Amino acid sequence: MKRLARWVPWLAAAWLAALLGGCGGGMEDLQQYVAQVKARKNTRIEPIPQIKPYQPFAYAPGNRRDPFEPTAPSNATAGVRPDLKRNKEPLEEYPLDALKFVGVIDYQHTTYAMIKAPDGIIHRVTVGNYLGQNFGRITRITEAEVSLTEIVPDGFGGFKEQPAKLAAEEK
Repeated sequence: MKRLARWVPWLAAAWLAALLGGCGGGMEDLQQYVAQVKARKNTRIEPIPQIKPYQPFAYAPGNRRDPFEPTAPSNATAGVRPDLKRNKEPLEEYPLDALKFVGVIDYQHTTYAMIKAPDGIIHRVTVGNYLGQNFGRITRITEAEVSLTEIVPDGFGGFKEQPAKLAAEEK
């Protein structure tokens, strides 16, 4: 055992020398590549283009349109607008496609639609009530559908009226 312990450092040193000796050769291909790269002809790099000085432009309207006015007529100040001061009704909390029209009741010469909300509660509404998140006001109730008019953005800063329907649930 003592004899083997004497040889362990020598064996480790021999193994390390053999390992490092394997890394020493094979540099010729790298030296050739470096020589080829150095032998390449230098190409001329184009100079950076000169930046032209800023030329201010004085806008004189003349016959031109005002660049700060939209090209399409805007309903932003006139036309249809939702009443934002009005108290919201319970069914305006939900999008229209989440509501279900489940039936109609005629009571004392008034037609009521039965609308089921996503929370499972059935609400009784009539013409003039509001539904959905786009300020939809009920305009007509039949046994087949509830018709309403929504007020949606027109894309130009204003609003437009859009018809919508809530069809009766099929059984």
